[in-house]
Amino acid sequence: MPAMNRRLPDLLSRLLPLALLLALAACTAPAPVAGDAAPAPPGADAAAAPGPALDRSCRVDSDCAVKNVGNCCGYQPACVNAAAEPDPAAVQADCARRGMAGVCGFVDIEACSCVASRCEPADGGRLLR
Repeated sequence: MPAMNRRLPDLLSRLLPLALLLALAACTAPAPVAGDAAPAPPGADAAAAPGPALDRSCRVDSDCAVKNVGNCCGYQPACVNAAAEPDPAAVQADCARRGMAGVCGFVDIEACSCVASRCEPADGGRLLR
């Protein structure tokens, strides 16, 4: 029985930091508030956006360009392949057909980079509303 008494403090000293770490991790991201949505982050999956999918492939930074791809609210800059031909009007028409509304605001993108063969904002952009 004395050996068990010595193992309990050892076990607690190993589990306590883990429990504290898990509690801290649960507190790091606030829960979203209803109606407080934000625009899709740069490089968001095109399949989730209304309208035609755009070519975002690249091999080098110069393969990418900032273009207005449109969204349900209007202007939406994104990093796409320089040869891609976005159709913001078609995106808005698709939104109207589906009865969808968008979150007004966008990320201001100044330049694009080729990251893992995909055009992404070079500076991460900054959110404008």
